Amino acid sequence: MDTKSFDEAYVSVDIETAGPSPGQYSLLSIGACLVSQPEHSFYVELQPVNDNILPEALEIHGLSLEELIRNGLPPGEAMAKFESWLKEVLPAGERPQFLAFNAPFDWMFVNDYFHRYLGHNPFGHTALDIKAFYMGYKGSSWVETSMMNVSIEYLKGRTISHNALEDAIDQATIFSRLYHQSRKT
Repeated sequence: MDTKSFDEAYVSVDIETAGPSPGQYSLLSIGACLVSQPEHSFYVELQPVNDNILPEALEIHGLSLEELIRNGLPPGEAMAKFESWLKEVLPAGERPQFLAFNAPFDWMFVNDYFHRYLGHNPFGHTALDIKAFYMGYKGSSWVETSMMNVSIEYLKGRTISHNALEDAIDQATIFSRLYHQSRKT
């Protein structure tokens, strides 16, 4: 991967959840890494806030609510650790830029949990979507922005694992390659 510095502090974030909306379902895990230095990473599993879970969500990520109740961090503690990690890995005064593959989904949970448990979101009110960046750069249709299509070119066809940290690192790889490719043209 090209590790040239970026103009901004992009942080690749991926999450796993118990369902499609933060008001009804729990955020279960968060993975994050700096796009410029993916080895600077963060991972946490959270205790669920309720028993709601869609079977299809469980099939995707394989996390157990019972296991998370026992071993996950309380949400407030998990979000405080995430914020501390951001402060630790970013240069002083640098604001993190939230980056995700399908950012609207990941951002809505992360934003909700930061506000609900810490009263603020260190990412602010913006998120950069890799799918939209890809669509704009490639001139593709939205359907062509699926991970299956994008991974062929940027991950050598490897699919994501649905482990939040592994997926955040894969997203960082995709974005780094795509970003640097776009800067050359």
